[in-house]
Amino acid sequence: MGSITRSFANNITTSGVLLPASLNNNSISNVTAYNAAIATGNMVLISSQTASSSASISFTTGIDSTYKEYQFWFVNCHPQTDSTLFSFQTSTNGGSSYGVTTTSTHFHAYHNETATGSDLRYHAPEDLAQSTSYIPLAHTGVGNDNDQSLNGILQLFNPSSTTYVKHYISRTSVSHPSEYELDIFVAGYFNTTSAINAIQFKFDSGNFDDGTILMYGIK
Repeated sequence: MGSITRSFANNITTSGVLLPASLNNNSISNVTAYNAAIATGNMVLISSQTASSSASISFTTGIDSTYKEYQFWFVNCHPQTDSTLFSFQTSTNGGSSYGVTTTSTHFHAYHNETATGSDLRYHAPEDLAQSTSYIPLAHTGVGNDNDQSLNGILQLFNPSSTTYVKHYISRTSVSHPSEYELDIFVAGYFNTTSAINAIQFKFDSGNFDDGTILMYGIK
């Protein structure tokens, strides 16, 4: 028996199991290519943008028929102006203009730092009905104290469809200027059968002082 054969045989147990020590590429970190049949994850980071005194953050590429769902994650979005609304709109012309007709609804829960106030309510004033306005995702306003920001997620479903309207769902955690923490829920749809291919986020007054938005595609 040759030395190579003996070495290989020594790494087989009596029950016929091949020992890990016989493999040089036995760690995921060492793998350089995967078979197409192997799933490598259902959530794909497409791009991200970090604000620095920015008027808005827009994604004008990467939204296409590749994915049936897109998610936008908001991380420490901090406004320059106190008590300002955080909102978004979409485009069917690659970002040349924003203002696709939408209908939306809101509700929220809140609790303050001193435990003297709390609430759960439907928030009708921020609802939109066949409007081309920007859609508030934080209708109570975000504080601009150094420790205040907005975090959350927006899901946009099948934006490239040319058959159906485009639904969206959002949930954000907001630090209010009056030291309230809010859990805000928004849902709605864009009433268009044209493909949506760009999206923009902004505060309704002043700039983004800081914050990152990440865009993911969901397989």
